[in-house]
Amino acid sequence: MQKRILVIDNDQDILEVIETALTMENYSVETTPIVDDIFEMINDKKPDLILIDYLLYGINGGELCHMIKSDPTTSHLPVIIFSGYPKVIQSLGTYECDAFISKPFDLNNFMEIIKECLSKNSSADFSSFN
Repeated sequence: MQKRILVIDNDQDILEVIETALTMENYSVETTPIVDDIFEMINDKKPDLILIDYLLYGINGGELCHMIKSDPTTSHLPVIIFSGYPKVIQSLGTYECDAFISKPFDLNNFMEIIKECLSKNSSADFSSFN
């Protein structure tokens, strides 16, 4: 069965690149630039993994990640935060994310992190993804 990945980023170009890359790897991909209710979205899309850009409209990706990881019904979901501002995430903490990917990213490394997070389906050692 195809793994489902939800990608949240307010940059349409990034969404298209990630969707294409993940689809080519045989993942089912849902993308969105805006999140009104993350729990409603998770319930509707039923992702196996969530990729969140750190800088979003109205809320940062770290806050979304923290909400997901703090709720017992969604805390098991692997969450990867990605950003063009890696020092921000390093200074503010991991938000309990399973991995962090710096933009711009190497596509092969990106795919390896996705596969590792999906296979573990639990918290990874954050430091190994910097």
